[in-house]
Amino acid sequence: MHAMQYEITLPAGYDMEIIRERVATRGHLLDGFPGLGLKAYLIRERGAASPVNQYAPLYLWSAPEGMNTFLLGPGFQGVVDDFGRPAVQHWAGLHYREGAASQALPRTAVRRREQITDSARPAAAVEAALEESRRLAAAPGAVATALAFDPRHWELLHFTLWEHEPPEVPGDRYEVLHLSSPERDRLDRGDQR
Repeated sequence: MHAMQYEITLPAGYDMEIIRERVATRGHLLDGFPGLGLKAYLIRERGAASPVNQYAPLYLWSAPEGMNTFLLGPGFQGVVDDFGRPAVQHWAGLHYREGAASQALPRTAVRRREQITDSARPAAAVEAALEESRRLAAAPGAVATALAFDPRHWELLHFTLWEHEPPEVPGDRYEVLHLSSPERDRLDRGDQR
């Protein structure tokens, strides 16, 4: 599994209905994309528990070839044409698990980026993060959870999709506008160390 996200921060007065319409009319285009485990079309709106307006889709790839085909193809070029070329963040997968509400349509996502400090043992930090990921997957309303790792910046990515507003868990909250999941069943389950 490979996790990927780009964040497009929009002006404070930006009409987020433009993004909602974009996803409503184009989101289905990736519903059958080869190599895509899932793509959560995520937004945050300024003033609604967020300091910014943001379009920030998050992808879990079942195959790196799919990710490369997307980034070098017409789908991502459409994003570049409309918003400029965003920095694409990428993490290697450590854990994926279907949640207690795996059959539900997610409405909310929580993403948390956690720095592994210089004084921490990376293996111990990952083990603690794996425990948290397993616990979240078992929580009522959890649709799916993923944990990934960027060794260049020594960062962990925690990501959970929720059927409803989640319990108090740390991280940035997003509204899920659409979920494309053509190869969700091909995402490796469990520990991927």
